Amino acid sequence: MVQQRELRADCARCVGLCCVALPFSASAEFAVDKPAGTPCRNLLADHSCGIHTRLRESGFSGCTVFDCFGAGQHLTQHTFGGASWREEPGVAGPMFAAFPVMRGLHELLWYLTDALERTDTAPLHQALRARLDEVTALTELGAEELTALDLNAERAQTGDLLGQASRLARGERPSPEHRGADLMGRSLRGADLRAANLRGALLIAADARDADLRLADVLGADLRDADLRGANLTGALFLTQPQVSAARGDDTTRLPTGLQRPDHWH
Repeated sequence: MVQQRELRADCARCVGLCCVALPFSASAEFAVDKPAGTPCRNLLADHSCGIHTRLRESGFSGCTVFDCFGAGQHLTQHTFGGASWREEPGVAGPMFAAFPVMRGLHELLWYLTDALERTDTAPLHQALRARLDEVTALTELGAEELTALDLNAERAQTGDLLGQASRLARGERPSPEHRGADLMGRSLRGADLRAANLRGALLIAADARDADLRLADVLGADLRDADLRGANLTGALFLTQPQVSAARGDDTTRLPTGLQRPDHWH
């Protein structure tokens, strides 16, 4: 999991980009409206969060489920050579514009690394490594080139390869097909979803307690408030920390190696 450990946010090496560059709207996840390019009212002068230890009770639960996959520190330290938008206002615009693209590329690197670490995807390892190298090279582009990049095209190219990897990893056994399905609020308690295709599925507030999700493909699945207590997600394909953090779980939830149990799970 070396590559995936590198694809995690390191806020100490960033300049609060997610707290400035991205917009959010007043909702159950954010207490206030904030336009893109405007610093969050809770952002301190040293780029830290003034309410970091009480985000959820302060109405900013959306912040606790966000992860930039390491894009923030890479953009800050490499693309902009450690510059800060506070101290060098001229870099603010280009930095904020490039941040969502860099995050998208780092997310693709997470998925490609996941696919490469599976023995069942060995027939695709050469192609996966080549694509990993290509996306890694894109993260080294300058800010202007990053902003002009067609991220949707990169996602589509990578997605085709990940689809092939998913089929190899999930094997030949019959498995539930729920790609893009609306499963919001659905009772899936104890369901056998082994090797299921749940790509892009809406599982918001679904009751998946004690469900068997081993080797399920959950790329892009919306797990907000999904109840995963007792669920087994061992080996789940393309599961990310933001998905886990957006769901509900406890000590009985089994997660893939490399993903952390959120502090708010209990």
